[in-house]
Amino acid sequence: MKTTPVRRTAAPEADRLPESVRGLASPWRLPGLKGLLTTLAAAAAVIWSASGVGFSPAALIEGGPAMGEFLYRMWPPDFGKIATIIALLVETLQMAVIGTLLGAALSLLLSFAAAGNIAPRPVYLAARFILNVLRSIPELIFALMFVSAVGLGPFAGILALTLGSVGTIAKVYAEAIEAVDPGPVTALRSSGAAPTQVISFAMLPQAAPLITSYTLLLFEGNVRGATILGLVGAGGIGLELTTALRLYDFGHLFAIVIGIVVLVTAIDRFSAFVRARLTA
Repeated sequence: MKTTPVRRTAAPEADRLPESVRGLASPWRLPGLKGLLTTLAAAAAVIWSASGVGFSPAALIEGGPAMGEFLYRMWPPDFGKIATIIALLVETLQMAVIGTLLGAALSLLLSFAAAGNIAPRPVYLAARFILNVLRSIPELIFALMFVSAVGLGPFAGILALTLGSVGTIAKVYAEAIEAVDPGPVTALRSSGAAPTQVISFAMLPQAAPLITSYTLLLFEGNVRGATILGLVGAGGIGLELTTALRLYDFGHLFAIVIGIVVLVTAIDRFSAFVRARLTA
């Protein structure tokens, strides 16, 4: 008896996708009640915030000529004090380097206390509270505090950047440690490894790429932050920038801005190069 072979139809494209992304291939559907309420709440928050701060695109359009006049006054840039600008930019970069290194080191130590998969609950809550406090205080306040303690100059700015870095990046370090694969951690713990060995051989190797990437991002932010700390006498290019603005020396002001843009762009390219090497 001759049998007819059964023809198997190809599975739909969505059925051949992994389970974790199969929902993304489904046709778009109207949001349910929960999604609708979330959208309405978000829209209400945006409208409330915009009305509370006087957000007005019409006012921005009306002020366009004034902005154009301000930019016109800055042209052409005056590079007559280029040596001073370069020296202060170098000082700003040095502040960012030291502030980032100290802040990253302290953040890494504190991140173990702020990681829920390592620290006991009381230690975890205390560490998170400290990070919340540090993150709530602007770096300019830290700078004013350290200027009163150690005097004017870049050292006060470095200390301010250090504390600001801890408040910013320690929480991210802790979350990177919490996100590691628990398998190697459990294996080492079950074999009787000490907590320091578990951290050194199971957690840090997994979290190192993320920690390095976050540190580079912190460095970029500290370079920009160091340009502001000079406003309160904590070193860097900020004081020169403020002085030029107060004296209406717009050409010199524009030259300083160009220098900051060049410095930030160079650091951005360096960070991108390092990240590419890490992920290669």
